[in-house]
Amino acid sequence: MQFLALIYNDDSLLEGLPQSEADTMMRNCFAHADELRASGRLLESQQLEAAKAAKTVRIRNGRTTVVDGPFAETKEILGGFNLIEAANMEEAVEIASKFPWASTGCVEVRAVKDLDVVRRAVGA
Repeated sequence: MQFLALIYNDDSLLEGLPQSEADTMMRNCFAHADELRASGRLLESQQLEAAKAAKTVRIRNGRTTVVDGPFAETKEILGGFNLIEAANMEEAVEIASKFPWASTGCVEVRAVKDLDVVRRAVGA
């Protein structure tokens, strides 16, 4: 079963870390990811550029609006994701709890829907 671990960070907490500690966290994250990838439990992972470089796109009543930056004001900003393979939600949460980012934000774990099942359900 696949799960998406969404990594949210509070930039003020990250920026408050000494550079050596931030570098150590990143090295530990890479080491953890390498172990998960080698065991077949990490399928993909990516880090996102800063939220201030994002664009938010909305279409309402046929009108497209593009806004610079994130739409919502929040302390914790989506910073990246990990697509993982786990037997169940409990195992996925255990895997996610090993990422260091839970200490500078949070890791949201969500099951990935099988789009082939959805496609068949809607007759597409």
